[in-house]
Amino acid sequence: MTATTPRPGSVRSGRPVRTRSGRVSFLVRPRTAAVTGALVAAIAAVFAALLMLGEYEITLPRVAAALAGQGERLDLFFVRDVRLPRAWVAVLVGASLGVAGAVFQSLSRNPLGSPDIIGFTGGAATGAVLTILVFGGSMLQVSLGAVAGGVATAGLVYLLAMKNGVQGYRLILVGIGISAMLTSVRDYLITRADLTDAKAAQVWMIGSLNARGWTEVIAVAVCMAVLLPPLLAMGPRLRLMEMGEQTAHALGVPVQRTQAVALLAASALTGAAIAVAGPISFIALAAPQLARRLLRSTGTTLFGAALMGALLLVTADLVAQHALSPAQLPVGAVTAVIGGSYLVWLLYREWRTGRA
Repeated sequence: MTATTPRPGSVRSGRPVRTRSGRVSFLVRPRTAAVTGALVAAIAAVFAALLMLGEYEITLPRVAAALAGQGERLDLFFVRDVRLPRAWVAVLVGASLGVAGAVFQSLSRNPLGSPDIIGFTGGAATGAVLTILVFGGSMLQVSLGAVAGGVATAGLVYLLAMKNGVQGYRLILVGIGISAMLTSVRDYLITRADLTDAKAAQVWMIGSLNARGWTEVIAVAVCMAVLLPPLLAMGPRLRLMEMGEQTAHALGVPVQRTQAVALLAASALTGAAIAVAGPISFIALAAPQLARRLLRSTGTTLFGAALMGALLLVTADLVAQHALSPAQLPVGAVTAVIGGSYLVWLLYREWRTGRA
């Protein structure tokens, strides 16, 4: 499968807007504004449904009253203490995975270059499983283990793939190899653990949002607040690098430094998301590509990928909670079905166009 390289001459039409002083200007693209608004509206609609639906159903006016601190005691409990933090975790984790996937796909210039495929998700999961089974760590220690595992895997893959810069195909191939090795390590640890610990690790490996509270919301929100600004600031550089490293270098982009910082930040963002919700698969793979198609963009769309990732995960969580009600599915099982179907479609499309 070949790289998805943008055409330097293809610029989306838009209307320039300047401030009164004339010092700040930006380009307003009608399609981008419309798609962004539609994604935000869709997230808000699913978010409201997550707060309303359940064994104890609450109407929208009562949800609004509960959010304002008014209403019945049960409404306040279910909305503010149970459903609201879980919904926010879904939004923040989905957005984090969407941005991380967009960064990895941009650096590899390949639609398969997501944390799921090239091992960073596996590294974070291995760090968490190691903390659970070997050290018997607490929730905080498991979270730190996941972040450390993701960052360490990113560093290892970067060093092994680096040869006069990081080429996309090398990054993917090395990542797939590292991911296979990490999978064997996790399987070995699970087979050597006692039944209770092995079951806990296996449940965590599926990915779930059950029983997530405000502690998890604050943790992932802090990580996003620290890591998102530098990644968004690097967006223009990443778009230039998609035209090729030599072209980007000629345009003044510090290629290797940008690659290293972007990989480190995106890996830490992936680790933070996995630490909170477990290794939820395929959001990082599908969200950036779907955002590009909706926006008709030829380059990196970090903000669009964040919104699409949030929408995919809150929708998957809604399905997970109510598809087989009263039983609840792990949200990771739902995203695996959705993402697996998308991956098959993507491979089929690439094969039909002669690029795979």
